[in-house]
Amino acid sequence: MNTARTPALPKLSAYTTLRLGGPARQFVSAVTSEDLVVAVREADAAGEPVLLLGGGSNLVVADAGFDGTLIEVANTGWRQDGDVVEVEAGQNWDAFVAGLVEAGLGGLECLSGIPGSVGATPIQNVGAYGCEVAESIVSVELYDRRTREVRTLKADELGFAYRTSVLKGTDSGVVLSVRFEIREDGLSAPIRYAELARTLGVEIGARVPAAEAREAVLKLRRGKGMVLDPDDHDTWSAGSFFTNPIVPSAEAEAVLRRITDSVGAEAPQYPAVGGVKLSAAWLIERAGFAKGYPGPGNRVSLSTKHTLALTNRGDATTEDLLGLAREVRDGVFARFGVRLHPEPLLINCVI
Repeated sequence: MNTARTPALPKLSAYTTLRLGGPARQFVSAVTSEDLVVAVREADAAGEPVLLLGGGSNLVVADAGFDGTLIEVANTGWRQDGDVVEVEAGQNWDAFVAGLVEAGLGGLECLSGIPGSVGATPIQNVGAYGCEVAESIVSVELYDRRTREVRTLKADELGFAYRTSVLKGTDSGVVLSVRFEIREDGLSAPIRYAELARTLGVEIGARVPAAEAREAVLKLRRGKGMVLDPDDHDTWSAGSFFTNPIVPSAEAEAVLRRITDSVGAEAPQYPAVGGVKLSAAWLIERAGFAKGYPGPGNRVSLSTKHTLALTNRGDATTEDLLGLAREVRDGVFARFGVRLHPEPLLINCVI
């Protein structure tokens, strides 16, 4: 097995985009799919808790760290077969998207600039600017820890919905690789997001050269502090900390009326399965939490560019961040009766 074990593990803060988190008991880096399967099997056989680490962009790890084995998913690369590309789970997501665009291939460019690894994308159905990976995923190869077998799940078996799939909330399936359908004509997926369409100067539904769409998305994301930059503390985050809430249809009318009565304006709303989707960022701002709103000791704050990101200002603790998350969540609920839920995976901690 081609893995590396680190006897003296640095804190998980060295591996997460939030730069927060205490130590793990053991660290293993798996550089091939086979290594990853073996590492997980060995840990399971020993009764050892396992935390899988990709790009560290969707993790909030407790200050106490993780009392188990941290397995780095470090298998990288991709292979094209016609209009399908198979990508290793540890491959950096944005480097993959950039590679597609440079090769004249389209379909995923609206998901440019998203930090993290490819293996994490099907778990929470990563999406942005009107696109979700569910629209392009053909299948996922994974290691089933219950049956101890490698399996392939097709897209229709993954239960995709808004920011979720059957893989989310369970650690039984370890993603090894993902197969995506791409566009060989070099054009983007249809532009569906109004802000992106305005930036590109096109109508909703238009297709543009993939490179143009990628550059426009990166420009928009940089303006919101959503492209990683070690010198910009607004990017020391886990991206969007809260998902956009979906209010059940039976409650929607009353909730929307309460919001309108409270702020004197109608909340942006979007159709969703089983209800109405609201903008978490809009609710956060109108509940009194402006961009840059500080947490304990100014060690954490909402991003100065985007209220949906909670950021580490340089010397924060995880508990600082969780305290701010609780304040925002409870403030939105107190004013509007809408409960926000965290998007990142919380390790050994809760809000």
